[in-house]
Parts: sequence; C-alpha cells; structure tokens
Amino acid sequence: MHLYTIFNTISSNELQTCVCPLVCSLCKRYDNIPEKYGEKITLQQHKLTVHYFCLLMSSGICQRGEEDEDIHGFLVDDIKKEIRRSSRLRCMHCKKVGASVGCSIKRCRQMVHMPCGLEQEFIFQFTDLFPSFCKKHAPSQSCVSSPSLPLSCSVCLEPIEPVLSYNVLKCPACLGSWFHRNCVQVIHYAHSAAMFFFKCTLCNNKDQFQQEMLRMGICIPERDAAWELEENAYGDLLQVYQHCDAVNCRSQKGRKYSSQSGCFEIVRCKLCGSRGTHRKCSNLKLYESDWICADCTAAVEGKSELSELLFKMCLCRIIPKLHAWIVFLSQSQSTSPEVLMDLACQISQQQTTEVLVEDDDGVLEAALQVLRQSDFNPCCTLSVKFSKDKLNNNIRNQRRFLRHLVSKLLMSEILRDLMEPKTLDDLYFEVGSLLALSLVHGGPPLGFFSPALYHSLFNYPTNYRPTLQDLGDTAFAHKIRQVMYTADTFNAFFLTFLTVVNAHSSVIAFLRFHEGLRTLGLFEQVQMCTEAFHSVFSSLKDLLTFATATDLVPSIGFHPTPSISFFSSSDPSCAFPQSHCDANHLILPILPSYELFKKHLDYTVCQFSVMQDI
Repeated sequence: MHLYTIFNTISSNELQTCVCPLVCSLCKRYDNIPEKYGEKITLQQHKLTVHYFCLLMSSGICQRGEEDEDIHGFLVDDIKKEIRRSSRLRCMHCKKVGASVGCSIKRCRQMVHMPCGLEQEFIFQFTDLFPSFCKKHAPSQSCVSSPSLPLSCSVCLEPIEPVLSYNVLKCPACLGSWFHRNCVQVIHYAHSAAMFFFKCTLCNNKDQFQQEMLRMGICIPERDAAWELEENAYGDLLQVYQHCDAVNCRSQKGRKYSSQSGCFEIVRCKLCGSRGTHRKCSNLKLYESDWICADCTAAVEGKSELSELLFKMCLCRIIPKLHAWIVFLSQSQSTSPEVLMDLACQISQQQTTEVLVEDDDGVLEAALQVLRQSDFNPCCTLSVKFSKDKLNNNIRNQRRFLRHLVSKLLMSEILRDLMEPKTLDDLYFEVGSLLALSLVHGGPPLGFFSPALYHSLFNYPTNYRPTLQDLGDTAFAHKIRQVMYTADTFNAFFLTFLTVVNAHSSVIAFLRFHEGLRTLGLFEQVQMCTEAFHSVFSSLKDLLTFATATDLVPSIGFHPTPSISFFSSSDPSCAFPQSHCDANHLILPILPSYELFKKHLDYTVCQFSVMQDI
C-alpha cells in the first residue's frame, strides 16, 4: 500500500493525534505515563483531554456524576469550570498558569500542576477527599529502631540508604522492609499488584502496609492484580504431562497418545507428576491409579544419587527457613525486644536471687515466696534450681521457670477475676510484678491479656469499645445487664454503672495490678510503645524447644541469635541432632537420605520432650 493511500484512510482527528499527541487540559503536558499521572482520557466530542490524576487532585472540582458518566463521574461542565479557575493561578514550580492543585492546609498558599507537584515532593493521598500536601506540610514516617539487614529495596533489591525521606519508604509492620518510592509506584508494583495483592514483600502484611502507603501518597488501584486480568493467564496450568516414559512403549499410536480410559490411558507418577506410562506398558490393571516412576522409587528408597540430591535440597530449603523463622519471630514484635533489652540493663550479673523450686507445679508458689521476701530486689539475676533436676544449667532452668510461671498465671485465671476479685489481699500487685519480672528477665510473651484489659491498662487500640462479653459470666456483668433492661434513660444507666463500679472491689484490684506492672519500669515503657507490645501481651514448638530450651520466643528476643551448623559422621546410624541451649545453637547431621535425617530428628526431639517432662 502506498503512503498516500494510508493517509487517505485516516481521519483528520486521528491524523492530528498521530502527528501531535493531545495535551492535558489541566497540566498542559503531553506525557502519557499512567503510573505517575493516571490514565490519559480524551473526549473527542468535547475536545477535552485530561490525566485522571490531574482531575482527582484538582482542588476546585468534585465527582457529581455516576461512575460511568463523562470521565469516571467528573462531569464535562465541571471539568471546564475547573480549567477556567486554574487558568488564573500560577504554579510555584514552573511559574506557568493552570495550577489546579493546592496544599490542603488552609493557611498554605502553595499551588502547582499535578506533575509539578510530584517534582516538588508533594504528597497526593488517593483516599477520602484526595487531599494534597506540599513538602512543608506533607506527612512523614518515623523509625524508632535501628534498621535491620538487608539494607536494600525490597522491590528492586538494589542497595538503599535506610534514611526515611520522600523517596525512601518503610513498611510499618516489620523492621527490614525498605522501598524506593519509584519502585513502589512508578515501576509497576502498586499498579500491577493492586488492592488485592499489594502487600509488604518481606513480612506479607497487607492492611497496615496499604494504609501507610496510601498515607504516603501511593496510588493503589481498586481492582484485581494485573496478572489476574490477562486473558488465559493460567492456561498453562490446564496442561498435564501426556507422555509414556516406559522402556518399551506398546502403543502403536506413539508415546504421546492417551485414551480416555483403558489400557492405553496415560497414568502420571503420583509423586512428581513429571513422568508417565500407559497402563499396558507398565502392566497396570484398569483399576490401578497409583504409579511411581523409577527415579522417585529410587529416591524414596535411598538407592540412588537422586535421594542425596533431594536431601540436600531439603536442607537448602528447610534449614534457612527455620533460621529465618526463628529470627523473624524474635523481631516480629517491632520495637518490644529493644525496649526490653534496655530495661534488662538494670539486672545485675553479680547479684543473684536464689529461687528453689520443687517441680513445675510449684513454680508459682516459689515465685511468690521469693517476691514476698523483705530483701527481694528485682534487679538481681534469678538463680533457679529445680530440686528434682540433676542438671544444673541456670539458663535452661531460668527459661523453664519463667515459661511455667506464665503458664500457671494463665491457668489460675487470676487476671480474669479482676472484674470480680475473690481476695482483697495484695495478690494482684504481686501478679503484676511477676509478669513484669518475667518479661524483663527473658520470659515468653504473655499472650493471654483480653482486649478489654490491655485497652484499660494502656488505652490501645484507641478505638476499642468494651462490651458486656468482656465481663464474662460474673455477678458484676449480671448487674449491668439488669441495669440495661430496667434503666429508662442513658443517664440512669450511667449513674448506676458508676455506683456499682465504685462500690466494687475490682477498682482496688485493678489499681494494684497496675502498680505491679511498674516493676523495673515496664509499665511506662509499654505506654510509650503500646502498638509494639500488643502482640507480646495479647494474642516450632518441639524443635525450637530442643534448640533453645524454650517453646516460645522470649519477649526480650534471643541472645545470642539462633544459629545452625552441620557435622558429618562415619557411622550415619549413630548420627543424631545436637543442641547447645546456652548458645541457642542447633547442630544437624549430614545423612545419606532425607528419610534417615527425619527419623533421627524425630527420635531426638521425642527423647528430649520425654526428659523435659520427667
């Protein structure tokens, strides 16, 4: 086709578009970058072109139409009015007229074009009323703890300087996830993942991460992920292996032929699925569907090099995950380990307090006895001895003591009786002191505080509203229910409620428990980091116990950091896993097969659990 023929087939408007891209009527730019400026939309009949984000962020327009009207609910007449309004305003960046976006702080007079605002580090929030903030008034992030490795962007994996700024963002839910703003917004991550899949690439937190990214000006499309919208995106998953791999294939139609049923139906290996055979070629009966290929058979029985390869692959996959799992758990409570470590600096290694325990059942009584001594000092190291334990390992004994102490307090339901205490002595102060001692001396997270109790103590979550269910099945709750049914007005209910509470001894018990938590300064520190400590107070076992002598990660974290090493043995039948609890170190044997490794590991952990219970 000749060139003049091509031009004759194109309309004048289309020709103008091909020769000169349409300019946005608001920002006066030709750029078409959806990730930065939103979709570029043209209404030919109105001779109107705008970037969608320029429209969203314009200060003098609102969405008065339905979603399918004009430009996503922005009416043409309103858009033209906004264009006329902005034509009188000059941009503080490029000094040209047409600035339609202003800082949402009323006393601020900063006006920009939307693209100029990006260059001037404006924050545009894609939520609620779509507010905009200049660099001076823009929201910022805070980092209360030192950054953890690796110091790289979690999207592009390039090195990143862990200093929060407009161009460097951080996940609010974990310690190690840092992002370049461009990687999150411009290089398609938020645009591709969208609201259903956009989450922290390290800790997988979705809710907090999305709220924080919206606050910091990241646009998250309200749709499914881009890869979910592709036509036939998962077509490959519908394909199955169709090939006979028998040594002698008896099919006259070839190895790829498979009938719907019968002796020439292809049966796939039930373990790997990547090998197949006709029933007739492997002498399988018509009702048999379980078939294992030669490679998998040799691997399972440990008779081939593949079994050792599979074992090494398991080590490569399992061990790093185990290590990362333990380390992540110890860091997952945000700043709480660092705060507890600071409090632990008060503990003297030179002075000790002797704690003599008969057995695990007597832990609570022994703790109360020590606490009630006139010369008790919470800053002394706990030297714990179990009378029936022949091993004298203080680290192991201390962790065992604190673990069972927290368990006994949970089972005793003392804290659940705060609304209806059964004793007027100082037991609640002592319980608060024991909980504070346990956390600062390296005990496990508590995990059993009710939402109402945590909120009452630390006012977190701030939007929590206690309900009658929080009172449980107590006489106090029964009185409140009676008042709700008989009181005529809210004022009558409120007055009666205060009368009941003031007359109730739970106020004294609660205040004494509150004072007990101040031991070693714990209460004050939790008040300053209520969100970080929430998981410590409120809501791996066997292997973690074997490696570290505790089945829960201490609230203060593991010190030293858990580690793993390997050893070889000339006699694999006698090579069993070992552990050094003092160093939180796990030593694993290198064995010829994964089955033998799993068997030895299960046996060792089982024996250790039995010894723990004796």
